[in-house]
Amino acid sequence: MSFRERYDLVKAECEAICVAHGRDPHAVKVVAVSKTVGLPEIETAIAAGAHAFGENRPDMLASKAAALPDQEWHFIGNIQSRKIEEIVRFASLVHSLYQPHHVAKFDAAAASLGKVQNVLLEVNVSGEQSKSGLAPDQVALMLEVCEQYSHVRVCGLMTMAPQGNADVARDCFAQLALLAKQLKAGMDPAKAQYFNELSMGMSEDWREAVSQGATIVRIGRALFAEDFDEPHAQG
Repeated sequence: MSFRERYDLVKAECEAICVAHGRDPHAVKVVAVSKTVGLPEIETAIAAGAHAFGENRPDMLASKAAALPDQEWHFIGNIQSRKIEEIVRFASLVHSLYQPHHVAKFDAAAASLGKVQNVLLEVNVSGEQSKSGLAPDQVALMLEVCEQYSHVRVCGLMTMAPQGNADVARDCFAQLALLAKQLKAGMDPAKAQYFNELSMGMSEDWREAVSQGATIVRIGRALFAEDFDEPHAQG
């Protein structure tokens, strides 16, 4: 199956799940996680209609975004302080902010580039030690930290669910959606208008994520890997 066929199937199923749950069929953005592929594969994806791509290494984000600057580039990896300027230079959205001491560095880098950096706060809903992110009860305090900086805009939340159990994943995503709703209800309207994104769901569990309100799904193997075999591989 070609990338175009895979991409069209994912888009169509996203729309169908949204309709089944009373959502706008176009409410979900599919970010093609391109961290394992090169420019030729990305160019094939662009020709097939994909225009949002996710990278988890700052150097690869920089090289690919510089080569294809008209596309939308998301940073989805672990943040290192010394790489923040590089991330800010090329990322339209950063999915993985959770450390308070990084916020000032994002703000300074964005200010130097004359931009406001859109970010999502990474939340470890499942509590797994192998996953990074804020505990759910820490998110409100992190929002307060971010509100002190004018060049950082929090646009929502991100999480990763435990692998291997669709019901557990669905519950994890439901918890994130509820947390986001509660946080937004308590926000100043000027901040709340931007707080709309839920980045959740990868190759194994994006359907469960969409059913629970995801606005962004991060899909790699299910789009790029010719030998992808659900449900054992993940995005």
